[in-house]
Amino acid sequence: MKYGARNQLTGKVVAVKRGDVMCQVRLELNPGGVMNSVMTMESLADLAVREGDQVKIVVKAVHVLLVKE
Repeated sequence: MKYGARNQLTGKVVAVKRGDVMCQVRLELNPGGVMNSVMTMESLADLAVREGDQVKIVVKAVHVLLVKE
């Protein structure tokens, strides 16, 4: 599968926090660090993502802003 995003990482799913409609997937990055992904519960089921899975993380963002005032 081809991706338009150039930022690709690998990681392990370490936790899934489920809500009624959305969920938060916590990822431990290789070689280090942590990232979270938010998706619908339907997408979680379609992807069959579970704790312990190794996944590819594809990041595509128009803007990432940090502001400290």
